[in-house]
Amino acid sequence: MRMLRGCGGTKGRRRARIPGAGPLPHGSPAALTAVTAAVALLLAACGTGATAPRRTPAPHVTRPAPHLAPAPRVVPRSAWLDDFSRHAQPPPRYDDEVVAVFVHHTDTPNGYDCADGPRIVRGLYTEQTGGRQWDDIGYNFLVDRCGTVYEGRAGGVDRPVTGAHTQGFNHRTTGIAAIGTFTAGAEVPRAMTDAIAALAAWKLGPADVDPRGTARLVSSNDLSRYPAARGAVLPALAGHRDGYATTCPGAALTARLPAVRAEAARRQGRTVSTGTPQPPRRVLRSSPPTVGDNEADRRWGT
Repeated sequence: MRMLRGCGGTKGRRRARIPGAGPLPHGSPAALTAVTAAVALLLAACGTGATAPRRTPAPHVTRPAPHLAPAPRVVPRSAWLDDFSRHAQPPPRYDDEVVAVFVHHTDTPNGYDCADGPRIVRGLYTEQTGGRQWDDIGYNFLVDRCGTVYEGRAGGVDRPVTGAHTQGFNHRTTGIAAIGTFTAGAEVPRAMTDAIAALAAWKLGPADVDPRGTARLVSSNDLSRYPAARGAVLPALAGHRDGYATTCPGAALTARLPAVRAEAARRQGRTVSTGTPQPPRRVLRSSPPTVGDNEADRRWGT
C-alpha cells in the first residue's frame, strides 16, 4: 500500500491512503496510474498549493512635520542667580505643551548697559520673590535691548514650565519679558524684537502653532479679562494686556507685535506672504490650577 504526504508537510500530519490499493510492482503502469490518481485526490483536498495572495498594507499616511525653529542661545539661571539671592523654592510645575506666548515689559529703566543684564534680572527675581513673595521669578524668559535671552523661571528652557506672568493664562503658555519700559514713544530695539520672535518660534514649534494665528485658552482666574473656566480665543503671540487689564507690554512694543509674529512665522519656515491666521485650537488645561498658581495669579499685576 502506497502512502503520500498530506497537506502542509509530514510533522503532525496524517498521510493520504490510496483507496483500495495494495502492493504494486515498482514502475508498473498500474502503480503509476494509482499514484497519479492519489496525487489528483490529494490536490483536490488540499488545493493546488498556490500561495494565498498577500494582504495589501494600508497606505502610509504622511503627516506634515511640525514647523520647528532652532533654539536661540539662552543665558542660564546660574549666570545671574547667586547664592546670596537664591532661596528655597518648590519644584517647578509643568503643562503638556506651549500653545501661546505672552509678551511683557519689565517697567524698568531703558538706558542700561547690556553687560548689566544679569544684575537687572537678579533684581527682578529678588523683587518678585521678596516683595511679592512668589516662589520664583514669574517670567519664563527675559530679553534685553541687545537681544540677549535670559532663562527666567526654573524648570528647563526646553520644557513647558508653568509660569506666573499672565493672570489667568499661565497654563500652556510662555511669558517673555522685554527688559525696559516701552510705552508710547519709546524706542524698541530691533535686536530685542528679533530675539522675542526667535524665542516664540522655538517654543510654539513643537505644538505646530503658527505665531500669526490664534489659540483657545481657558482662564484660571476671575481677575483676568475672562472669568475662571471660560474659554478665550487670543493671539498665539499675545501681549500681556490681551489676557489681563493692563497696559503691558506698552503701546510701543504692542505696535511691534504684528512684525514679531511675521518674523516668528518666517523662522518656523512658514510662507510669509500668506499671513492667514490658523483656525483657533481647542486648548484645555492639562490639570486644574493649584493653590500656588492662583496665589501667584492674584498677586500678578496688582
